[in-house]
Amino acid sequence: MDLRRHIETLAARHGFVHLRAATVDGTTPDIDRYDAFLAGGFHGEMAWMGTGRAVRADPGLRVPGVRSAVVLALEHHHRRPPDPGGLTGQVARYAWGRDYHNLVGKRLRKVIRSLRRDGVACWGGVDTAPIFERAWARESGLGYRGKNAVQILPARGSWMFLAVVFLAEPLEPDRPLNDHCGSCTRCLTACPTDAFVGPYQLDPRACIAYWTIEARGSIPEHLRPSFGRWVFGCDACQEVCPHNAAPPEPDEDELRPRHAWLDLPWLLEATDEALRSRFTGTPLRRPGADGLRRNACVVLGNLGDRSAVPLLRRSADGGSPLVAEHARWALQRLGG
Repeated sequence: MDLRRHIETLAARHGFVHLRAATVDGTTPDIDRYDAFLAGGFHGEMAWMGTGRAVRADPGLRVPGVRSAVVLALEHHHRRPPDPGGLTGQVARYAWGRDYHNLVGKRLRKVIRSLRRDGVACWGGVDTAPIFERAWARESGLGYRGKNAVQILPARGSWMFLAVVFLAEPLEPDRPLNDHCGSCTRCLTACPTDAFVGPYQLDPRACIAYWTIEARGSIPEHLRPSFGRWVFGCDACQEVCPHNAAPPEPDEDELRPRHAWLDLPWLLEATDEALRSRFTGTPLRRPGADGLRRNACVVLGNLGDRSAVPLLRRSADGGSPLVAEHARWALQRLGG
């Protein structure tokens, strides 16, 4: 059996549009950089990044005799629906449809089950597993690391979800790509919060995506005005990238833009159960109900529309301490 061709067939059957392979020979590539990132505290409240370090560094702990890493990708770009205006906030593209952890993870498990039935020892996952997936993507030539620290595939862009399968079988490796950023620094200068320490170095603790998705506490006041209308995540550094100038439209119904824009008054006034129900199966559940309300208050403060004042007053008086604090900040911005 031609194992590489067999895996390509399985991957395509389950919707993966890119596949590359790398040789596993000891420690995971760039694990020293990952360790330095953690040692510097750049992960903030994302404690999960520090767990499973041993497996991230050595996938042979999960696949004894590991020989190869197969990196798969699914594209998720869709054109942003027209701006509805009014009291609305924008959502990062990756969260417009179904949660990719579930979508990609389910498809990957089908690939792995098929390989195991064929007698191939393997294990893998998406970024919720202890896998340094972008390092293996770079090693396999499935894109290169852009100055915005995002994986970029020239002529296709950076709107990709990655998954990795480790095999106890040798495969012919693909060649890593050279850097294609050149002298371009558009992503660095486009960042609303100046979250880049330098080229290829993002400090998540200053990133809109980190504060609107991962962080559970109060957003630093000096950052809030820079959030603009971003109520969940941020695509600023990817939207200006020349490699994303004309990305392909994927044929993925489950990733179509159902939640590209969010109604901010509804976010503040809906019950916890209503919020959970509406966003079931999507990444928008990650911050929790109060996290979404906190984010909505910040965007309302930035919109400058005084019609939001009565709504914000109700949140300042009756919301949780976290929401009330951000509502008061927004009221000050609006002179209310």
